[in-house]
Amino acid sequence: MSTIEKVNGHAPDTSHAESWARAGIADAEAERVRALTAAEIEERRIKAEAEAEAIRITAHEEAEKLRLANERAALRFKREEAEQLAKIADANRKREEAERLAAAERQAAEEAAQAKAAAEKASEAASGLWRNVALGFYALCAAVALPVQMAAFYKPDAKYLLVAPVFIEVIALVALVGAAAAVTAGRPHWHYRLVAWAGALTAATINVVHGLEAFDPATAFGTALASIAGPGMWDLHEHGRIRQRDGKPTWRQRWQKHRAEVKASRQEAAEKERARAEKEAAEKAATEAAQKLAAQRAELFPQVWKHAVKLAADVGETTVTQAIWVQAKLDVEGAKPGESADVIRTRNAAQRRVLAARSEAPGEKPVKAASPQHAIQVKTPRGASSYKPTPPRRTKGDTPKFHRVARSLAAEAKRQSITSTTTEQES
Repeated sequence: MSTIEKVNGHAPDTSHAESWARAGIADAEAERVRALTAAEIEERRIKAEAEAEAIRITAHEEAEKLRLANERAALRFKREEAEQLAKIADANRKREEAERLAAAERQAAEEAAQAKAAAEKASEAASGLWRNVALGFYALCAAVALPVQMAAFYKPDAKYLLVAPVFIEVIALVALVGAAAAVTAGRPHWHYRLVAWAGALTAATINVVHGLEAFDPATAFGTALASIAGPGMWDLHEHGRIRQRDGKPTWRQRWQKHRAEVKASRQEAAEKERARAEKEAAEKAATEAAQKLAAQRAELFPQVWKHAVKLAADVGETTVTQAIWVQAKLDVEGAKPGESADVIRTRNAAQRRVLAARSEAPGEKPVKAASPQHAIQVKTPRGASSYKPTPPRRTKGDTPKFHRVARSLAAEAKRQSITSTTTEQES
């Protein structure tokens, strides 16, 4: 009896029992709901704590990533800054190096210009000195040569003829001055120099003739030399200017050039001679090698050599070339150089012996050569026929025919098998 029944002192009726049962069920359901709600609350709390922890961890990770990213960015910035500073330093160094080189080039150019100016100044000074000395020497020579000439033209009743020797000397002087002007202007000068030398030679002739008649030979030839030496020295001065203007080489330069040309021609001749000797030696060696090869072929392959000689004569060749030899080898032995029937048989027999020797190793199954007449389209029966009472008979055409190449290969394999068997028996 339940507690409710004990309290009331009598058994409850059916309607009260059902009410109490429903109330118990409701209480149990409410308790279940309360327990479920508490579990859900706990679950949600745990879930919220887990989510909060995950958010905290994620935030921490994001903060760590951000910190690392900031550090990497800072390091990258420092590296880029260092690279930029290095580039700037390198650019400054290159600029300073370029400026230093440019300054050195400018200084070298200035020094070269100064040296050139100094050389030109020294050359002008030397040329001016040489010009003045030549003029002074010309005046001295004229002073030495004029007395004899004036004595030659002196006549008491025609004293005006004393102007003639002065005129002759002045002709030479004026012509040489004209030649100097022509040289400076780049004009032709040979006719001025020709007139000057004509005047000088005329004065020298007068000095020689009159000096020998009126004076002694020393006076005659000395004054004649003076008549030539003065214009000659001046002409030498102008000759040097002409060669400098035209860029003509000196005698030493011409001689050095001639020696260089002779040396180059000798070296070229020696090189040609060496090349010719090497070519002759190579041709001689090739000829000897060809003769030796021909002798060996004639000795080792007499039949092939005879046919090769006939074939060479037939095609119009004077020697047995490699192409003719290959053709002769094919015609006589049916194989190219390096191959023959004997060589092929020997190679096949050697391969079979090696195969047999390998099969004799311990633990190895002996190798048996396959039949040369084996064909894949003709299958070997696995056992007795299942047809009862009698197996079917084979008829003509029930198996594809062998190809003509296969028939040739099978015949060759059979021939090689017979040959190898005979060789092994003989050995």
